[in-house]
Amino acid sequence: MKISIRKRKAKGGVIQLYLDIYTPNEKQNRTNKSLDLYLYENPTPTQKKSNKETMDVAEKIRSKITLELAYNNNGLSDLNPKEKDSIDFITYFLVQTKNRYESKNNYGNWDSVHKHLQNFCPKGIPINQVDTKWLTDFKIYLQHKAKKKSNEPLSQSTLHSYFNKVKACLNQAYRDELIIKNPANNVKGFKEGEVQREYLTFEELQKVVEVTCEIPNMKTAFIFSCLTGLRWSDIVNLTWGDLQHSESDDYWLIRFRQQKTKGAETLPIQLQARNLLGEIGEKEDRVFKGLKYSAWHNLKLQQWVMKAGISKTITFHCARHTFATLQMTNGTDIYTISKLLGHRELKTTQLYAKIIDQKKIDASNAIPNLNI
Repeated sequence: MKISIRKRKAKGGVIQLYLDIYTPNEKQNRTNKSLDLYLYENPTPTQKKSNKETMDVAEKIRSKITLELAYNNNGLSDLNPKEKDSIDFITYFLVQTKNRYESKNNYGNWDSVHKHLQNFCPKGIPINQVDTKWLTDFKIYLQHKAKKKSNEPLSQSTLHSYFNKVKACLNQAYRDELIIKNPANNVKGFKEGEVQREYLTFEELQKVVEVTCEIPNMKTAFIFSCLTGLRWSDIVNLTWGDLQHSESDDYWLIRFRQQKTKGAETLPIQLQARNLLGEIGEKEDRVFKGLKYSAWHNLKLQQWVMKAGISKTITFHCARHTFATLQMTNGTDIYTISKLLGHRELKTTQLYAKIIDQKKIDASNAIPNLNI
């Protein structure tokens, strides 16, 4: 396979650009694709700059289509060394981003990193020119120049996550044999920041159970998550077919595939969690019909919690934190909690141990001072 940028004279003193696509194994092995891009035929000094910018755009399009066609043909092995060297890293990152579209949270993070890469290096960079200096400069950009939508600097945990996405992309490029070594191996990433994991205590959860919510379906889903630890992405995709009853041991369980990790899970659930769901529907039907994630729904969730007299900032994901904290508070060992949450690594679950340690510290200070 070979994709080249070709020039063809057009009317009005301009040159039209198109792609010449050669695929030797196909019956019609040569096709043309117009780019709707034009160059000045006899450019002035100002027009020369415009021509260069147009050629940069054309090269990015060529790189993107090269990658997409190569992946459609089951890999990048058909690319020759010159084609591999000319692939733009930021375009390659975009392709990796699109591969994660089914996982919305993960896709959103990759998409944000892609936007930062574009801001940092708007002209792009050949993948074989990404080196330790370029990566170090990108780290500096993330830490000192990159901003959130609110115009605030990126948090420590976001820095850690974003730079790891770049390293993951380079790891994939190495596996795809686009680079002979991974420059990210020589660049230290950001330390993972301490994440504030907000949760409800058992007493607070009891309070929210007792008050009404403008969106009853969301209230049920939130409480179900508090009792099972399921993520939003798994709650919203849960079908009645995922819910099963073990006749021999008389308990309920959920068999599903995690949307985030794609891992197959079997999760036993307690009877009160099952009873929340009511009458069983058709196997293919979703358990929580019409459940949506939006700023308006988040606001209604927060208002419901505040109505119960709780001033904490609570999101739907806090239900998962609540489940983990309640389990740990009631003596469940950390290994079992890790399995219930579907964590791949125990260190992820160990973050909840810090919450319990803080509760112990708070409890030790709960006794009033004595008049000694």
